[in-house]
Amino acid sequence: MIGGFSTPKKDEAIKVSGGQAVKACQVLCRGVNRYKAGENVRGRSTLYSACAGKVYFTKKKTSARKATTFINVEPCA
Repeated sequence: MIGGFSTPKKDEAIKVSGGQAVKACQVLCRGVNRYKAGENVRGRSTLYSACAGKVYFTKKKTSARKATTFINVEPCA
């Protein structure tokens, strides 16, 4: 356990839940490949909001018939 490499990183997780209000450029998810960027969301492994609004999740089937979860941000009026 030299250097602490055997412990998992604790900052790699989803940071927000559905219906939660977020600011512009706020980190939504970090280091999780299960979630993909949807509407008003940017990034690949670290997803962040492109505008202020509320978070909601959608599931869509891909061409391989797998369900993928997308993180979306609904802009506030």
